[in-house]
Amino acid sequence: METAARVPGTRTAPLRSAAFRRFVLAGLISATGSAMAPVALAYAVIGQGGGAGSLGLVLAVNTVPTIAFLLVGGVLADRMSRSRILLVGNLGAAVAQGALAAVVLTGTASTGSIAACGFLSGVAVAFTVPAGQGVVNQLVEPEQLQRANALVRLPTNAVRVLGPVAGGLVVALCGPGWALAWDALTFLIAALLLHGLRLDAPVAVDGVLGALRSGWSGFRSRTWLWTYTLAGTVVVAAWLAGFQMLGPLLAARLYSGASSWGLVQGAFALGLLAGALVCLWWKPYRLLAVAVCSASLLFLPLTAMGLALPLPAVLCAALLAGVGLDVAIVAWTTAFQLHVPEAELGRAAAFNSVGERCAIPLGYLLAALAAGAWSDREVLLVCAGVIVAATLLNLCVRDVYRVNRTTPG
Repeated sequence: METAARVPGTRTAPLRSAAFRRFVLAGLISATGSAMAPVALAYAVIGQGGGAGSLGLVLAVNTVPTIAFLLVGGVLADRMSRSRILLVGNLGAAVAQGALAAVVLTGTASTGSIAACGFLSGVAVAFTVPAGQGVVNQLVEPEQLQRANALVRLPTNAVRVLGPVAGGLVVALCGPGWALAWDALTFLIAALLLHGLRLDAPVAVDGVLGALRSGWSGFRSRTWLWTYTLAGTVVVAAWLAGFQMLGPLLAARLYSGASSWGLVQGAFALGLLAGALVCLWWKPYRLLAVAVCSASLLFLPLTAMGLALPLPAVLCAALLAGVGLDVAIVAWTTAFQLHVPEAELGRAAAFNSVGERCAIPLGYLLAALAAGAWSDREVLLVCAGVIVAATLLNLCVRDVYRVNRTTPG
């Protein structure tokens, strides 16, 4: 199989590679803006007179193009230089966020203009996600993949702890437009850093339709891959419905409202950071089985809130869930990079990501429907049970235990 050339001199620790450091730095800088963007976006919508419906429309318009173009992005990631795709994608995101900042700062923003900028941003994401999955493979050797994946996530997780707080301060002191302008600037800086990678194109494949067919065939032929994607879609939908949608409502009812919910979110973010640290030294052999089991810890905070446990118990549950999720992400990413051929990484990542993105509207819709029949606490417990059930079913797949740290021959 023909593979893309790796950057020379990467057999040592990942951080000794200038190319890898450039890639990590680009992600870190971009993350500082992305962590502020949700707060700024919400207040930009509110500032032009919109409410929950307007914000929901903006978020939906951002998600739809990502789902629609992900498969095309996957094909291109297997045809073109992935660093060039990331460069163009970050430039596109910079333009979209810059335009959004401009209309907000000039007081001309409307739900339609904000949604249009969100649409462009969603298109950019559709191309950067599949390409980003295959870059680390080209920067480090297989035995360094897990450490490299953990190092990629470590600084961005650290930003997640402080980013929302910083975003809130910037919005409060300067307004949402300046926070959005910073987000646009970080995308531009990241693009300039990624321009220096200059990675070779992975392989040459057939036309778009032929590439999609062969990519789907490869995705479907790996039982561990499509079953993990299916189970992951269910887990993500249940998590988003329970934690992101109903969590703030229950925090207001059971605890002290926004302040307690901020603590829960902070505990979860600290867990993500701790999970990345764990992955720097713990190297499990059965990567996929560890990913499946670790992700199941997401049921803990849903159960804690569903049972109306004291806030300290909820904080501990959120911390453990964060640790489990990041261990799962690093283990899964490493297994994916080791066991999917270089020529198929972009398309396989796209098919996997489509499921995850579809889980967003699915989870919110099902939670809204269930809320009409059950109480919020009961819905949370059902979501926790769904996560456990999806995990147990995925662990019944024999191929899960065959995807390990050994590089396939």
